[in-house]
This record gives sequence, C-alpha cells and structure tokens, in this order.
Amino acid sequence: MKYISTRGLSKEYSASEAVIKGLCDDGGLFVPTSFPKLSCSLSDLTKMDYRETAYTVLKEFFTDYTEEELRACVNNAYDEKFDTDEIAPLVKKGNEYFLELFHGKTIAFKDMALSILPHLLTTALKKNNINKEVVILTATSGDTGKAALSAFADVKGTRIIVFYPKGGVSKIQELQMVTEKGANTKVVGVKGNFDDCQTGVKNIFNNEALKKELDDNGFVFSSANSINIGRLFPQVAYYVWTYSRMLKMGEIKEGEKINVIVPTGNFGNILAGYFAKKMGIPIDKMICASNENKVLYDFFMSGEYDRNRDFILTSSPSMDILISSNLERLIYIIAGCDAKKNAELMKDLSEKGKYSITDDMKKELSDFIGFYATEDQVFDTIKSLYKETGYVIDTHTAVAATADRNIKQDNKSVVISTASPYKFTRNVMKAIGENSEEPDDFKLVDRLSEIAKVKVPNAVEEIRNADIKHDTVVEVSEMESLVKNSLIK
Repeated sequence: MKYISTRGLSKEYSASEAVIKGLCDDGGLFVPTSFPKLSCSLSDLTKMDYRETAYTVLKEFFTDYTEEELRACVNNAYDEKFDTDEIAPLVKKGNEYFLELFHGKTIAFKDMALSILPHLLTTALKKNNINKEVVILTATSGDTGKAALSAFADVKGTRIIVFYPKGGVSKIQELQMVTEKGANTKVVGVKGNFDDCQTGVKNIFNNEALKKELDDNGFVFSSANSINIGRLFPQVAYYVWTYSRMLKMGEIKEGEKINVIVPTGNFGNILAGYFAKKMGIPIDKMICASNENKVLYDFFMSGEYDRNRDFILTSSPSMDILISSNLERLIYIIAGCDAKKNAELMKDLSEKGKYSITDDMKKELSDFIGFYATEDQVFDTIKSLYKETGYVIDTHTAVAATADRNIKQDNKSVVISTASPYKFTRNVMKAIGENSEEPDDFKLVDRLSEIAKVKVPNAVEEIRNADIKHDTVVEVSEMESLVKNSLIK
C-alpha cells in the first residue's frame, strides 16, 4: 500500500513514511492509492476482541509494518489504559444504540486512535533510520489536545506542542491539558478560535525555511491531528467493531445494513466510517451531525462549502469548527481522485473561504446525510434520554442522538458516542434540570456521579487538585515564533 497527496505531488510514500510526515509537502493530505477489502468474513469478526479487530483492519493499511511490529503497536495501545476490557462497548438504551468511545485515559474518542499513534510513529522512525527528535504539533478544539499529550508524554525522542482556543473549551478540558506533567510537553492557549489554531499549525508545517532551520537543529515535524493517517486509520477499526458487535448481539443479521450517526467537526471520525464501508462493512448511510456551526450540513445540502460565517460557541465545543480539514480527502475521492481538481477547490477555500463542487461530485455524496441540531434540541435530547432510560450522554453525543431521533431511517442506527458526560458536566447538569450554577466544577462532577450512578472517571479525579503546569497564552500571529523559540535555544 502506497500513499499519495490529495493535491497532486507525484511522490509515493510508504505508510510509515506518511505517519512520520503527517502532512504532504504540497499542503495536501495522504490518501491510499487504493482501498483494501477486509480479509475475513463478517461472521469471523464476531469472534474477535477489539485488539484482533484493530489488527485485522490496520494490517491492510500499514503494509510496510511487520506483523510483529503492528501487533505490538495494537497491544501496547489497547491495554489497561482503558477502563473496560471491551475497549469500546456497544450499549442499547431503549431502542437506541450507542458506541461508547470514552473509556480511555482522557474519556474521549480521541483516545481510540491517539493511544496507538506514538507506537506507530516510534516504530516508523526506527524503520526509516531517522534519529531526529520528532516535534508533534497539534491544534485542538478540546479533546485531541489532552489525548495527544497523554499519549506522547515522556515518550523518548518526541516533543509535543498543543495549541487550544483560550476560552473555547470546557473547564474540565482545559484543566486536563494545562495540568499535564510530561517533561516533553507544552500547552499554549491562543487568542482565537479552533480554526485559527488549526490554520496556524498548518502554516507552520508549510514553512519550508522554518522546517530547514529545525532540521539543521535535529528536529522534524509531525502531526497528531486526524490529518495524520496514524490517527485516521485506527478509527476505521471501531466502525468494523460496531458492526461485529451488532451482529454478535443478535441485533442484525449478517449482511444487513446499518447506519452510523457521527457528531462531526473536523470530519476525521465520520470519514473513518466511510473508509470502513469501502472495506466492505455493510454501512448504508453515514449521518453527519453538526451543531449550530453547520458548515457541513450546508455543504451536504447545497454542494457549496462556505466558511464565511459567524463562528458560534456552543455547548459542544469540540465541534465548533468551520474548516473541516479531513473533508479534503472525501472531496478528492468524489472528484474521481482528481488531484488537480481538488487542489483548485482547496485554493478557493484558502483564498475565498468557499468552494462549490460539480453536479457529478454531488452524486457521489449519496452515502451521506447532513443534519444539524440546535442548542435547544441538544439539551432536550439529553433530558429526554435520561428521563426515559436513566442514561446520561454528553453534549456532542446528544447532537448525534438528536439526528437519530429526527431522521427517518430504514436501518438500525448506531450513535457514535464521542465523550464522557463528565467532560461537559455543567451543560449536562443544566440539560437534565439540575443546579448548574454551582461554581465548583468538581461538586457538579460528584452530583452527576450520584445521578448517573456511574463512578467518576480517573481522568477527572486526577485533575481535581492538580497543579497548573502550563499558562502560556499567545496571539495567533505569535504561534510560529513560540514553536521556534521553544525548540531552538
């Protein structure tokens, strides 16, 4: 399996080379030259645990890793860091299905891929005889940051710098990041929104003079964002797992199609579901659930992607995004893998803030359904689900659950539950009608534990009295100089 750029760079890369680079030199994203099919039957999948499922998927994409190397990556990733042996339980509440992806170290779905990325990366460095120190640059809308920090903390030969929008994440999310103890970590608040952080990181990646200067000083950049295939393809595994669990639980028959409903911001999570479908998993529709920053909903409805709009701070901050980076991979595919066409559209996005796809490309979007939930709908869904079943979900999951309740569907659907309600306690408490004015977030956490009858996760307990280790805040224009000054003394 080789990887090429969505924007036409002619060079082909191995999987391990693409993991190290993260982003292509022409600003494009890595895509495989073809999509593999699963090498086992659907019924065979029901006999596998999560680790075996992950290996079965990943071996098709990371073909230059030996079986021993890849199994070691998988086994080191999906271990006791997760609070359940299942890793990602599929639960049924009433007539609704939820895939719980928040049982990892930082109680958000980003753990599913970021737990394995450091192992894929360090293995790749050895395979390619690279002795430089890898600098992981990451922009986060809340969850990627802590998951990446936790994954790379004190990993030999790496440093990680995380940028987050100051004031644009929940209190728990911020505390998880700024209390990180890893000696090789740096967390920086940015006076801007997530799109500012993401664009700033991309600009740093594309600064050839800076890369050369850092290279001369023994550093090489890589990314922990979902633009990195080492993040993206491990997410495919949990869609394969979802189908196998539905089949094993007797909720569907072999070959019967399901829908998946994904709370969506940067488009990596739902794109992984699309790739699972291309591998042969019987997924019918992928329902792209947006919050009031509904740039993706408008795209699926009109064929025009337009980020020229007000940025709205919502109760689901990890989805407060107007530039969905991973959508570029889908655009490339529906353009018939025409890198020139894709590059033109991405240029329009950069220069005009919008682009429009052709009618032929629109026809290729039939696998997707767009939906968006208002803030009132999100809160109503959390409240009604709790009253009906006693089950408490977070605000992001509620965006998807709202779609599940409002879109007429012929197939059984699985809501992709991306975060623990404990990450967004204040809004969850407000939704279910409890006192949310309590100034102490941790008192709210304890009350939610009583209500939900779920133990407070370790990820929350460990930051209850933790010291603040990172307090740097910069302007968007200062991001590049901060990176340079942090590395070159």
